[in-house]
Amino acid sequence: MTVVHKTARDSAPGTSASRGGRAGAGPRSLGRRVPAGRGKRRASAYLFLAPAFVMYAAFVIVPWGQAVELSFYHWDGISPGIWAGLENYRTVLTDPQLLGSLLHATGYIGFYSVLPICAGLVLAAVIGRGRRGGNFALARTVLFLPQIIPLVAVGVIWRALYAPDGLVNETLSAIGLGSWTRAWLGDFTWAYFAVGLVGSWVMLGLCLVLFQSGIQKIDPSLYEAARLDGAGPVREFFAVTLPGLRAEIGVAVTVTVIAALASFDIVFVTTGGGPGDSTTVPGVLIYRLAFTSGQVGTACALAVVLSLLISLVVLAIGRLTRERA
Repeated sequence: MTVVHKTARDSAPGTSASRGGRAGAGPRSLGRRVPAGRGKRRASAYLFLAPAFVMYAAFVIVPWGQAVELSFYHWDGISPGIWAGLENYRTVLTDPQLLGSLLHATGYIGFYSVLPICAGLVLAAVIGRGRRGGNFALARTVLFLPQIIPLVAVGVIWRALYAPDGLVNETLSAIGLGSWTRAWLGDFTWAYFAVGLVGSWVMLGLCLVLFQSGIQKIDPSLYEAARLDGAGPVREFFAVTLPGLRAEIGVAVTVTVIAALASFDIVFVTTGGGPGDSTTVPGVLIYRLAFTSGQVGTACALAVVLSLLISLVVLAIGRLTRERA
């Protein structure tokens, strides 16, 4: 009886021996089944990603690698290249014109990123507070048009608007500000700001659409609670809307900063980098060096430095948004 009782107790479902046996058997069976399913899912995922990765490698990774290789040579694009080592990079980091183009691109962050994001936040908050998004559909569409129209066409349009006899000067004359009229794109002082404002207009629609979509995800009860607590529009914006748009702001900052640093189309079409070098950005200078001056190695070195700068800025933005999320 004792033996039977002991055996029954040890084999009972609640005993440690029974639990240990099940605990030991569970992971082994799990280990035999799950990896096979995971392996199939991973293989399917890689299979679906393969065409996109092949295209990305063919048109991005391989050309970028070739640019890195060419940056170590003196090459005019025709004759055989001559090994230059790090000389092209020293030129990029010491030449005043090349450094000035990088500073101009950095300054455009204020126009391409800061102004559109601030204006987009205000417009999105006004539309969201009134809950009358449908009434602003036409304005939202007009503001988003620059994201659909090619930037070359945008540059042509604004070059006509900024012309001495264009709509901007005619409007200033009509409202009694004729002393403010000028050749905006040919003025050494105002050309940089004129081109920057075009970038602000281009990015405003994108920021507005991003922020409006983010506001729609915010729980309306948060706004009701804020209003019950006596919050006005300003306090409601900073207490509810702004914290709820952290993810969208992070995306907007990343996209607009990249657009500022990599700007080319608008500057090239409107001013070509002039007057002088007052609006020259790295994209325009890379084009000049490679296709006009025959300094392909220096152009590639500048392109590599610009790509590294953009990568560092994007990583910093991602780090900040993750820490604050």
